[in-house]
Order: sequence, then C-alpha cells, then structure tokens
Amino acid sequence: MAKVLLFNITDTKRMKILFLLMQHGITAVEVAEKDFSRPLGSLLGLSGHAAAPEAAASFVDEMLVLHELSAEQFHGLLNGLQALQASVTYKAVTTEHNLSWTPIRLCRELAAEHAAMQNR
Repeated sequence: MAKVLLFNITDTKRMKILFLLMQHGITAVEVAEKDFSRPLGSLLGLSGHAAAPEAAASFVDEMLVLHELSAEQFHGLLNGLQALQASVTYKAVTTEHNLSWTPIRLCRELAAEHAAMQNR
C-alpha cells in the first residue's frame, strides 16, 4: 500500500500535501516528534521492525518518506509538489536497508548527502 510519512510539515504546506496525496490514492502518515526514534518500518506498520536503541533526539527539517509508490504516484506527487509550490527540504524512498533506520538517522544521512552535493 502506498504511504508517505510526513515530518515537520507546516500547516499551509501540510494541507497542500495532504490534498495531493489524497488525489493520488496515497495514505498519509503524520509522524509526531515523540515517534522520531522509532524505525521507519515500525512507523509504516510493517512487522519485524522493533524499536531501535537510539538516544532521544529530534530534528526540525521537513521530510517526506515515500513507501511503495507506483511510478505514476511517484511522478504525480513530485510534479504536484512543484506545481503547488510546496517543496520539502528532504525526500527519501524506503528501501530494504533503511526501513530499520529511525527518522533521525535518515534525516542526518540526507543532510550529509545534501551538504556533500553543495560542496561539489
């Protein structure tokens, strides 16, 4: 089932994104800060992803995590975000590898990749 995890999305942008997700038949899962230390797989309701031993931490960056979107949903979402001027700082797609990561770890990885690209 196509799902998108939403982290730290502001109210105005949040409404645009929720509308866009609904248009494309994608389930939205808004993640509260208290759950930022849970594995992505757990947040998506997948079995076999127990809580990881991560120190309590948080992040303030906007982030979307896309899970099991079809190519049509993926492109529709990205094009829609651009058309609605609702860009999000970080976007990622789930993989077998990162489902065990916490949102905190994923955001750190994305921030490091972004910084590396900026320094090129």
